Amino acid sequence: MRKVFGIQLILLVFFCLNMDFARAQKHYQITSSFSENNIPPVPDYAQASSWLTLPTKIDMADKLPKGKHNLKDFQFQAQVDVFYIYPTIYTQQPANQYIWNASCLDSDLNERIEKTAVYNQASVFNGLAKIYTPLYRQAHYTAFTTSDTTSAKQALDLAYSDVKKAFEYFLEKYNHNRPFIIAGHSQGTLHAIRLLQEYVDNKDLQQRLVTAYLVGMPVNDEMFINLKLMTEPNQTGGYLSWNTFSKDYFPPYYENGLHLAQCINPVTWRADALWSMKSWHKGTLGIKSKLSPNIISCKIEKGILWIKKPDIPGKAFLNEKIWHFADYNLFWMDIRENVALRTNQYFLNNKK
Repeated sequence: MRKVFGIQLILLVFFCLNMDFARAQKHYQITSSFSENNIPPVPDYAQASSWLTLPTKIDMADKLPKGKHNLKDFQFQAQVDVFYIYPTIYTQQPANQYIWNASCLDSDLNERIEKTAVYNQASVFNGLAKIYTPLYRQAHYTAFTTSDTTSAKQALDLAYSDVKKAFEYFLEKYNHNRPFIIAGHSQGTLHAIRLLQEYVDNKDLQQRLVTAYLVGMPVNDEMFINLKLMTEPNQTGGYLSWNTFSKDYFPPYYENGLHLAQCINPVTWRADALWSMKSWHKGTLGIKSKLSPNIISCKIEKGILWIKKPDIPGKAFLNEKIWHFADYNLFWMDIRENVALRTNQYFLNNKK
């Protein structure tokens, strides 16, 4: 029986994903109840303006790290698509009449999503895949902390209804029966899990799934019928997941689902409990958009990912415990190379 872990999981939301090492902002808490009479306009996915990234647009998913490297944006010739679902960036006091869900017409919020989540996460895929990122009426951060579980569920269901419509449009108009990757983080992963359950798991579409990156939320095999955690670097057709914390730290919400999570090490791409060597780490996308390799050592511990202090100047003063905001950044180059490996393996496995 599939288990969908609770929306009550308290997560450190990340407003800034630029590896400025977590100067966390205060988050506004909604006190009113969800109202169906006060929801933002439905996005129209036939309009390019309802997509933050498309292969035909110049957008933040096209960007590459600064400095000397051999990385290129190859979306124009990619044979695989990525459907990327961004995390919760709607954390502030609502600036308009819409409370529980963000408006897709909020240009300030959309710009923040582009400069944070899209640049720091979606861009990792531009070496081998065309990137599709729909705007959606994301639920406010309060949905993850409130005791009003009814309002939280309504807000998250509304957000998912957009993701679902966007995915259907993506399949019908953009994908053209190509292999695809589903990628998400935090709230985006919640919606990605539902997409996989409804459209992919144990269905014909699963044959075209290269992999799913379900990052920043607890996930396990019991959520699915056929999809499994992949525990080898070149496996395809399953999912990958991790939640990052400092060595020896268990968050206070650990028993809310993380204790049941299945996890891989995004340096070794295996589900082992050994510390990875720093020399194996391919690169963090960090301060000033620079890549920094060989600075992370990590291991799996009881369903979560522990990291030692990144080997950077001033690390003695680094006291971060919850690395949720940097689940992608810490392993940016590792993910990028893993996407290439799994994509190549997918085509080897599916030669006609």
